[in-house]
Amino acid sequence: MNLSDPKEVERVGLLGTGTIGASWAAYFLSRGLEVIGWDPAPDAEKNARSLIERAWPAIEALGPVSNANPDQFRFVNSVIDCVTEVQFIQENAPENLDVKRDLFRTIDKSIPPDTILASSTSGLLISEMQFGLNSGSRYVLGHPFNPPHILPLVEVLGGNDTDATAVDWTIEFYKLHGKKAVKLEREVLGHVVDRLQVAMYREAIHLVNSGVASAKVVDEAITYGPGLRWALMGPLMVSHLAGGQGGIKHFLEHIGPGIEKWWEDLGNPRLTPDVIDRISDSVEEEAGQRSISDLEAERDTKLIAILNALNTSEQ
Repeated sequence: MNLSDPKEVERVGLLGTGTIGASWAAYFLSRGLEVIGWDPAPDAEKNARSLIERAWPAIEALGPVSNANPDQFRFVNSVIDCVTEVQFIQENAPENLDVKRDLFRTIDKSIPPDTILASSTSGLLISEMQFGLNSGSRYVLGHPFNPPHILPLVEVLGGNDTDATAVDWTIEFYKLHGKKAVKLEREVLGHVVDRLQVAMYREAIHLVNSGVASAKVVDEAITYGPGLRWALMGPLMVSHLAGGQGGIKHFLEHIGPGIEKWWEDLGNPRLTPDVIDRISDSVEEEAGQRSISDLEAERDTKLIAILNALNTSEQ
């Protein structure tokens, strides 16, 4: 496989410029790259530029590179025009396999032979997305954590037809541009991060739905408890510390029987209309008068403070 040097990438293509795509655009722009975007939705260009503008203060607070320029974003009306001039493609189409497959078939023969396509898919399998495509060996998972212009994590993995070189190249590219790229060992629905998230979502919804606690209490329980630790260390390392000098082995041996009983008692709610309404009402009560924009701003301000603290501790 003859790929360009990741250091030589100057222009990135974005297939889909919705919430995730436009956030990716802001991030790549903050790293001094040119960005070409495409999205078939009405007002897609206007909405993307608006999100980039809103994201830029957060980017500046994190310290963009010296040649970062939000004006280096160009929107095109043809998906072919989006992919033919770029050295890297970040795909952000709707989370629907048929939609993505149709898109990939359209661009298959137009992707330059030295260009990688990374999918932001939250849970679909790369092997199913790349099957039968001429350019399939250069398809990888590049799943970010929302919002990509602030949070550094990207999950990277190849499918059955992916050349191993493409995975290594993608990881190097992301790391060159400040991302925390982690390599997964095999495919699974939802990858790693989203599976961990939905496990907690399931129990959070169960606790609210069964009347154990309100949405506000559940969220505060995480925010002011384990969430603070998880910002510093993951759940397994936190458990390693909880085991004292014996580490995680002692921890699991000591409280393992209790953990297994809790596992057996965890809820398994179904998202019926009544359950959705009940959860929505509790969350809306928690949000109060704060709009989605207010909550996004609050989230971003706090994330930046946490990231700056983490970066300071690593210096």
